[in-house]
Amino acid sequence: MAYIFHEDQLPKLISVVPGRERTFFVNKELTNIDDMLAGVMHYKSNASSPFHLHENCEHFYFIIEGKGTVETPEGTRPVEPGSLVFIPPEAKHRLRATETGLFYFEFQAPNRFKTTILDGTPDDLRWDRVDGGVWVQT
Repeated sequence: MAYIFHEDQLPKLISVVPGRERTFFVNKELTNIDDMLAGVMHYKSNASSPFHLHENCEHFYFIIEGKGTVETPEGTRPVEPGSLVFIPPEAKHRLRATETGLFYFEFQAPNRFKTTILDGTPDDLRWDRVDGGVWVQT
């Protein structure tokens, strides 16, 4: 079986903490699997994720538009279109947009992971669905 979706028909999520939008195209709701989580993210100018880690999860970002930085305990490195970022399980990280904002593809596997916020609040894991409801990242 093949699943074909158009971005306009997929659930859009807006972060409770302003500046981030997410659209999943592979998740348990859409494809009935939890082996991976994939979608696209839009960060407005200077928006960022909290500093966090994912247990039991490999994490990839592929930057499509804009510029930003990836922060880890080893330092901060720039990213731009064409950059592929790999975050191993339990690696502490933060992605931050510059004034250009960011648009990127995100892939996480498996989708059976726990996210731990290291600087932020529980709201950093809360996302409002544009079509109603709330999605909470675990």
